[in-house]
Amino acid sequence: MLDATLKTQLQAYLTKVTRPVEIVASLDDGENSRQMRELLQEIASLSAQVTLVERDDGAERKPSFRITRPGENIGIRFAAIPLGHEFTSLVLALLQVGGHPPKVSDEVLEQIRKLEGDFNFVTYISLSCQNCPEVVQSLNLMALINPKIRHETVDGSLFQDEVTRLQIMAVPTVMLNGQEFGQGRMELEQILAKVDVGAESRAAAKIAAKEAFDVLVVGGGPAGAAAAVYAARKGIRTGVVTERFGGQVLDTLAIENFISVKETEGPRLAAALEEHVKQYDVDIINLQRAEALVPGDLIEIKLASGASLKSKTVILSTGARWRDMNVPGETEYRTKGVTYCPHCDGPLFKGKAVAVIGGGNSGVEAAIDLAGVVSHVTLLEFDSKLRADAVLVKKLESLPNVKIIVSAQTTEVNGDGQKVTGLTYKDRVSGEMHQVALAGIFVQIGLLPNTQWLKGTVELSPRGEIIVDDHGRTSVPGVFAAGDVTTVPYKQIIIAMGEGAKASLSAFDHLIRN
Repeated sequence: MLDATLKTQLQAYLTKVTRPVEIVASLDDGENSRQMRELLQEIASLSAQVTLVERDDGAERKPSFRITRPGENIGIRFAAIPLGHEFTSLVLALLQVGGHPPKVSDEVLEQIRKLEGDFNFVTYISLSCQNCPEVVQSLNLMALINPKIRHETVDGSLFQDEVTRLQIMAVPTVMLNGQEFGQGRMELEQILAKVDVGAESRAAAKIAAKEAFDVLVVGGGPAGAAAAVYAARKGIRTGVVTERFGGQVLDTLAIENFISVKETEGPRLAAALEEHVKQYDVDIINLQRAEALVPGDLIEIKLASGASLKSKTVILSTGARWRDMNVPGETEYRTKGVTYCPHCDGPLFKGKAVAVIGGGNSGVEAAIDLAGVVSHVTLLEFDSKLRADAVLVKKLESLPNVKIIVSAQTTEVNGDGQKVTGLTYKDRVSGEMHQVALAGIFVQIGLLPNTQWLKGTVELSPRGEIIVDDHGRTSVPGVFAAGDVTTVPYKQIIIAMGEGAKASLSAFDHLIRN
């Protein structure tokens, strides 16, 4: 199942395994078991430290396999054939069970060890989901470190009856002890904060004790990362406070217009941004949401945790989020058929009818991707024509299982109380109302700036963007802004980085003049 290049790379990684690893496979006579056996046999053949054992260990799901050590009962299991995005999760599990140290601080490892209680996690994923590996790898690490924690990764496409029964329509979905724990991308620290009572208050106390910064960057996307690097290189006290480092980039699959890099993926670029920032003396304060800005000689940023930070200058780079349709039923059926990530959640709708809302590049690309997975795609566009690039529109129009409806205003998401069953739209030309029976709705109608917490403090445009001048200055002295959150046109990664660097240089200039 692995090509020659991948085998060579995997064999090189497995040289880092210093302790015997046992793969215990629970299989049946089906085709999926045959493929899983083939993959595991290839892996075991690449290292003398890795042994494959086939035995019925009472697994709830077949096919599945555990990664453990001989004579031990480590709680890492895959009910999946972990290729695609999850191949990295498989490799990391092999390495870490095999004695290779994880890249996690001693403080975090000790926090995992001290967790009390029994934690049985199950994560439902799709192999095309770029957000799933972060969750899988975090929970696998926790299961390795703490014997009271168990984690099973389940590929929804292999266990569709189970996914349907549990009404899982978005990945990753994490269950803890039989109850829903969370959905979407979660970092290790976020998971720990949810299960470790008192973690938030301890973090808030540490933040409150910090001295004032020279430059405090609010937001950890491309603009924030660039601003932090440029500030730190000036030798001044620099901090970054962010809900999640990487921002919107984490939700982006293919990036092909980042100059000098022919192609990459969002999570990979986000990791590179964080690694670059960490090369400098930058205080990264992650998993914290800003709630208010208080101007003054020292500018104060109040956080949702109750703590606050102070700085001589502040750079706002809080980015943007997916725009909602704001119609009845959307909130009620979010993650129950209403979703915003076709790459992540598309496989959960295999063989079903779905809709894509939005006729720009994102919407048309989503419809093209989904057409290869689902039975039928209905694309609805508010305007009288699609706004995507001509080459994308041509490709979409060539697909036999896609219907394009323009001048369509979605007015309601329909459901049965538990899941989406369709939508209602209005023909903007005739005024007629129509209903479409659907299992899923993928919303792709653009972004909104994350500025709701700044209203009444910093001057905003009618669209809610932070108004900046050609130096990145806002209406508040000492406060600068950069990236998708501002009025600067063209929301692109490379533009956000340049604006972040500009804002940082302007903040430094402000410091030396004041």
